[in-house]
Amino acid sequence: MSRLENTLATLRTAGRAGLAAYFTAGDPCYDDCLSLLKRLPAAGADVIELGMPFSDPVADGPVLQLANDRALRAGQTMRRTLDLVQTFREQDPQTPIVLMGYLNPLLRYDVAAFMADAARAGVDGLIIVDLSPDHAGEIGRQARVQGIDIIRMTAPTTPAARLDAVLRGASGFVYHVMLAGTTGGALPSDEAIADALLRVRARTQLPIAAGFGVRSAEQARAVGRHADLVAVGTRLVEVLATDGIDAAVDEVRLLSGALRAAA
Repeated sequence: MSRLENTLATLRTAGRAGLAAYFTAGDPCYDDCLSLLKRLPAAGADVIELGMPFSDPVADGPVLQLANDRALRAGQTMRRTLDLVQTFREQDPQTPIVLMGYLNPLLRYDVAAFMADAARAGVDGLIIVDLSPDHAGEIGRQARVQGIDIIRMTAPTTPAARLDAVLRGASGFVYHVMLAGTTGGALPSDEAIADALLRVRARTQLPIAAGFGVRSAEQARAVGRHADLVAVGTRLVEVLATDGIDAAVDEVRLLSGALRAAA
């Protein structure tokens, strides 16, 4: 089993939702980001989502836009992002890492070379926010060659016919965007979230992560009743930016504790 498969199977056996904790690679700088990453598993992060800094993160709200800008100004590159993963893997061979970002940096790197280098570094999956399933053929093929999951995204506004097309060829898990907007927006009602996730579950056997909008332990617990993974990014990045690494780790611990207590 892959790291992702093993983690998701363990969560299913435990009867609880896991925490996917998002931070931007190289924010606020390479060394601080590495120090933070090394502490996340012990704090309760079941999956680490690592943002690939990009100058035009169009799906991200102001908090993550600023994190991208800080990382780029500090000299973060795609190569250094893979170096972060590889160095993290020296102490942690088990926690899944999913890179999340945009297509342009992958194309500039060269897709085949990127996939090979990402697999060598220890990357488990990719969420490419602006990659349409209609144009994912070669990227998906290169990812499969290297054993990297291409994780597809769904939204409350995805029509049924389009949903089937999006889920075709997905692997790892499905990332459901709970709101029609950028990262960090207000969550819809619990009923709306439950209905949307049920609609996705009816069309796939893959686990489902739900993200974009979870900002508290209470919200994480509520979303965790319906999802296999609860993805939290904006809140964690916000805490990191305002209060530092220790506070961000404490926030991960708080969110993870809420999900574990709900099992």
